[in-house]
Amino acid sequence: MHTHLSAFPDSPAKDNPGFATRLVTLTVNGNPVVLDVQPWVSLLDALRDRAGLTGTKKGCDHGQCGACTVLCDGERVLSCLSLAVMKDGSEITTIEGVARDGVLQPIQQAFIDHDAFQCGYCTPGQICSAIGLMREGKAKSRDEVKELMSGNLCRCGANTQIIDAIMKVQENQTR
Repeated sequence: MHTHLSAFPDSPAKDNPGFATRLVTLTVNGNPVVLDVQPWVSLLDALRDRAGLTGTKKGCDHGQCGACTVLCDGERVLSCLSLAVMKDGSEITTIEGVARDGVLQPIQQAFIDHDAFQCGYCTPGQICSAIGLMREGKAKSRDEVKELMSGNLCRCGANTQIIDAIMKVQENQTR
């Protein structure tokens, strides 16, 4: 099933060729989505405002906090710094697509087990980043995980529990 969402259908910019919208086709959480967006619309805004997937959070909107992290073709990206048109044809996974058939992804369960979220605002970006980090296979030690998660900030101070959760999942994967 295709979802076609038009951005700003009544905008005066629609008659100005300099502001022409572009069709962007994405696969979001396994579902095809077609968005009609201006070229300057960020992937974050396209996902939240056009596709209605509000699990991805807008934090700083400058790529400094990581709250907007999603997986794009399996790699973690800051969706506030990515233009939707740049990701045309990509497969996007947001926090809404991490669990499958009602079963939490192991990192989601580890976050619960290790009390790795306080207010929960950064949690979607932290979880997507942790999934991407583990796929990258670069972080083997606690210090490496800490360094590679440094682009995701938890203002509540749950960083220690977040690293604990990631280390636990990595331990379970190597057994």
